[in-house]
Amino acid sequence: MSDHEEEKPEKEDSLEEEGSSSEEDGTDSEFDESDSEFDDPEGFVDDITDEELLGDLLKDKPMIETGFESVIVVDNAPKVGPERIERLKTVLNKVFGRFGTIVYQHYPVDEKNMFKGYFFLEFKKPEEAVNAVKTGNGYKLDKSHIFTVYFFSDFDKYKNLPKKFEPPKKTEFKEFGNVRSWLLDENCYDQSVVQYKEGSTVAVCQNTPHEIKIVTEREHWTETYLRWSPQGSYLATLHKRGVALWGGPNFERTGKFEQMNVQYIDFSPCEKYLVTFSNTVDDPNDPQNIIVWDTRTGARKRSFKREKSEEWPILKWSHDGKYFGRMTENLLSIYETPSFGLLDKKSMIIKGIRDFSWSPRDYNLAYWVPEHGQIPAKIIVLEMPSRNELSTKSRHLVSEFKLHWHKQGDFLAVRVDHFLNKSRKQLCYSLDIFHMREPLIPVDTIEIKEPVVAFALEPQGSKLAVIHGEPPLRIHTTFYQINKGGKPTQIKTLEILENTAVNNIFWSPSGQFVVLANLKGPESGHLEFWDTGSMTLMNSSQHQQASDLEWDPSGRYVVTSVSVWKQKMDTGFCMWSFQGRSLYRSPPSLDKFCQHQWRPRPPTLLAEEHLKLIKKDQKKYSHMFEQRDRTSKSKASKELLEKRKKMMSQYKEYRRKAEQEARKTKKMLIEDGVDVGEEGQAELDYEEETLYILVNETKETVNNNE
Repeated sequence: MSDHEEEKPEKEDSLEEEGSSSEEDGTDSEFDESDSEFDDPEGFVDDITDEELLGDLLKDKPMIETGFESVIVVDNAPKVGPERIERLKTVLNKVFGRFGTIVYQHYPVDEKNMFKGYFFLEFKKPEEAVNAVKTGNGYKLDKSHIFTVYFFSDFDKYKNLPKKFEPPKKTEFKEFGNVRSWLLDENCYDQSVVQYKEGSTVAVCQNTPHEIKIVTEREHWTETYLRWSPQGSYLATLHKRGVALWGGPNFERTGKFEQMNVQYIDFSPCEKYLVTFSNTVDDPNDPQNIIVWDTRTGARKRSFKREKSEEWPILKWSHDGKYFGRMTENLLSIYETPSFGLLDKKSMIIKGIRDFSWSPRDYNLAYWVPEHGQIPAKIIVLEMPSRNELSTKSRHLVSEFKLHWHKQGDFLAVRVDHFLNKSRKQLCYSLDIFHMREPLIPVDTIEIKEPVVAFALEPQGSKLAVIHGEPPLRIHTTFYQINKGGKPTQIKTLEILENTAVNNIFWSPSGQFVVLANLKGPESGHLEFWDTGSMTLMNSSQHQQASDLEWDPSGRYVVTSVSVWKQKMDTGFCMWSFQGRSLYRSPPSLDKFCQHQWRPRPPTLLAEEHLKLIKKDQKKYSHMFEQRDRTSKSKASKELLEKRKKMMSQYKEYRRKAEQEARKTKKMLIEDGVDVGEEGQAELDYEEETLYILVNETKETVNNNE
């Protein structure tokens, strides 16, 4: 035995002896098997999984990385020689660099230094690689080269496929319901969304003739505001972590889009894409705060960084969502979907561009540039995607242009603020009207001697309304008829006095009827309902302090509202007919009202000739609608009578039970010897007490110096 072994402590020797004896006996000195309370019964089978026991802990279990989660492979790139490889790398890095930070890249070449047409990219984060695969796959570089993108780890996955095929498990389909179910209502009632209680409660309502009917109501549905999609299929709510979409008869969540602190959202007209904007940047190395999403899959299609000079909406869409444009300093970039690449792979260099706007019906785009030296200011209309100039209008001494398209794309109205002479002291005003449906697109000009407060084109017609003058002294409203092949003619000028001044024009979606309103200043709330077919004032009314006005999609109703976001008192909304007759006001239950938004309707599926036939036979249908209205009124009266009858029945039943209880009480008092008197009232002794209740408490600070 060595010296080291001899010097072991006695206590340690004793522990070893105890341990050896325990091992020989097959028992534990401290926990004897015979006395243990932790044994499983005989035949016990443990069928509880780790996920059930430790589900909250296993989700944070560290994963073993293979090292290739951030690596992707891109195929079908152009095969070029060594003299063009560097230029191609620049283009490819620009395409895939928007998905994240590229930390490594490899472009294989053959023995002649010819690029093989595929390359490898490694991103900083696996999430960036996932985004690159989802969005980059199918990217069209040109007509002959459409990228195929996949993960590098897919090689091992497909290499080690099992010999025996096992069919994949069916994914349970989640049915959200018909996102346009409200259109099936037999009475064609429109829906709206109302936000109240200072934004904490949201209700989707149905606009019945005599009152508003709540379809669904939820608390804390949104954290800021909400918005309908352009065709009414989805309701978007904003939250701290992103945006959620809701649809179907029960308004189930159909999608969510994660971006912190979203401030603004916008939809493409086709509802396929959603644009979100946030000042908060998730990744400082990739400061993209404008994101375009696919509304159906939730995929992130493209991201942009906002420039300081850009104003919302930053991305402007064509009428069908096929193209969208973005204006930066001296550049107008047009992108096409679904590739989300630049149209023709290049932006248009337009020095000094100030604004642009798409036609609501065609692939026509208008923009304007200011004067530069001796070069006059210009309004230019382009045809996309060819970029051919359809029309150009030049003007000198221009201060500003304001573009406004006709809803059907028939006209482009431009408000022109220009100076009278080179001294640039006196401003003049005019309206340029581009006739988009006529050959060579002629331009007519309406000279207006006074400042233009507001102007608007009739949606389904050819009239133009202009509010002009010097507020608050005296302003006027003038209506013009835009004639085909001729100059616009003045229909009528309305002189409006100071106490009834208006500053907003709201055309009915179906045209002909218009509301002139004052929605600014302390005297806001004045409303005038006009029929421009006969130029008659149907009604003039008042909604004190009204801050918003909105027509319903059919043009039958108008809502004026006072938001708690504008003032704290007398909030709510009022429903009007298109003739200006007050129908009802929001109920007291919708207190601390915030906003009211009509649910948009999708474009009609009827052809133009069918719509004309319906308008021609309108009298034939009017009797049916009048009868339905009378039935609705009688039904409402019948419901009211039934409600009153039910209340009376409940009262009689309550009174019968009370009288029965009173008779029992009287009988008991008589049996106890209590004199109930002639009128049946017990003569009991009462003690009068005075009770003092503190109603309120006021504290005042007394100035000792006074």
